[in-house]
Amino acid sequence: MPFLRIALSVLLVLCASQALAERRVALVIGNSAYQHVAPLPNPGNDAADMAAKLEGLGFEVVSGRDLDLDGVRRAVRDFVGRLDGADLALFYYAGHGLQVDGENYLAPVDAKLASHLDLEFEAVPMNLVLSAMERSTRVNVVLLDACRDNPLAVNLARSMGTRSASVGRGLAKVDTGIGTLIAFATQPGNVALDGSGRNSPFTSALIKHLGQPGRDITRELIDVRRDVLAATGGKQVPWDNSSLTGEVVLKPATAAQPAPATDESGAQAAELAYWDTIKDAADRGLFDAYLQQYPQGIFASLAKAKIEIIERASVAKADPAVPAPDDGAVADPGAGTIPDEVADRALARSVQVELNRLGCRAGSEDGLWGTGSRKALEAFAKHGKLQLATLEPSNDVLERLKAQKARICPLACARNQEVKDGACVTIRREAKLPEASATQGTTKTPARSTGTRTITPPADLQKKSYANCPANADVAFRQMFARGSGRGRTTIAATHSCGRAFACHRVARGQPWDCGWR
Repeated sequence: MPFLRIALSVLLVLCASQALAERRVALVIGNSAYQHVAPLPNPGNDAADMAAKLEGLGFEVVSGRDLDLDGVRRAVRDFVGRLDGADLALFYYAGHGLQVDGENYLAPVDAKLASHLDLEFEAVPMNLVLSAMERSTRVNVVLLDACRDNPLAVNLARSMGTRSASVGRGLAKVDTGIGTLIAFATQPGNVALDGSGRNSPFTSALIKHLGQPGRDITRELIDVRRDVLAATGGKQVPWDNSSLTGEVVLKPATAAQPAPATDESGAQAAELAYWDTIKDAADRGLFDAYLQQYPQGIFASLAKAKIEIIERASVAKADPAVPAPDDGAVADPGAGTIPDEVADRALARSVQVELNRLGCRAGSEDGLWGTGSRKALEAFAKHGKLQLATLEPSNDVLERLKAQKARICPLACARNQEVKDGACVTIRREAKLPEASATQGTTKTPARSTGTRTITPPADLQKKSYANCPANADVAFRQMFARGSGRGRTTIAATHSCGRAFACHRVARGQPWDCGWR
């Protein structure tokens, strides 16, 4: 036994020495002193403290504070130049960031972003750093404390007018390659709190928990999430996206300092505190985070039931035909849970119904959100003079649509139609026979019978007014054709039972039909 203990101790020391011998490079940037918007109080402190923390963990740190555009690019170039031969790369950023069209940008201190053109010349794409890291190293970690409420994004949205919907809140989700972990200060699309102390809640928790002996970084980020939830009263939920293929231990355990054993009582107390923080919330993301952290937790069944209640309430809000759930009665979490896809499609269908009601031509009300639906929502924002953060369906968008009582989008009629009493009606043209000329000679010649007679349409056609036809050709299409009957076609022409012909066209299979009366 003594020999075995000695052998294990030597093995641990060798493993620790090998881990410490790994070459680690980090880029740390903190921007506080913005020149064209109000300065931020914490990012400078956050970057300085994070750089000291990483240096203590054996990182070769490239750091910069309050960098303008040239300074950021120089720091990134210096960092990328040191990645050759590195085993682990880490990028930490604190300051303003924004998303435009699903792409994330970091804002230097001299950014103004007065127009859309300034984005490419005054901001730094985050993919510039991430792509260089993934090309050079096997393991990459990105920590972004850049989800703060950003006045630069507001400036940009104002300058873009109707295209302002492409400017979103916070940062967007990032697709990563194998071996990369990205941690956000809060969930994508949301904004984080700056904090009232020396550091932001997210960075404060990172400094506290990163580098625990023998502990994997994914477990450390769970501890970070727990601390931030407690510090913000559940308002901010740190999020991470990982494609790591193995454990990443920033500080290996040694023989004299073994990895901390799991304290069951402490873990249970933390779980109880976490649940007590979120149990009365109405945000599904909080319960998803609980199940991710405690998949077999003592409140797992209640969390699943709460998610079902939230989803049913969302569907009921979007579609009045669905009864609202009773919060007092918790359903069986194993029976009849509503998948995300079903709830999302019900929400999309409700938005399409409202868009068509307001005359914005969303096409088929099938819950499939495509190009036609996005154009309809963009038209609603344009004619309603509204600013939308995104062209995707959401409960906020649905509430805005329902608040409108009158038509928003102007009525667009086919070429053979005209607007009459708020509806498109077919233009009826009556044929007139040419009148006989009264200037042929000085004397009138008797009318000469030519054997022809005036043709008048049948009485049933004269009275035809298409009064029984649907006001919208899209409705006529859905009444005559079942879903999926197109069989790959992109053009369909038919005559409705009311006697009126219509034609429909779509860009490709799976896209919504756009129909019009002939």
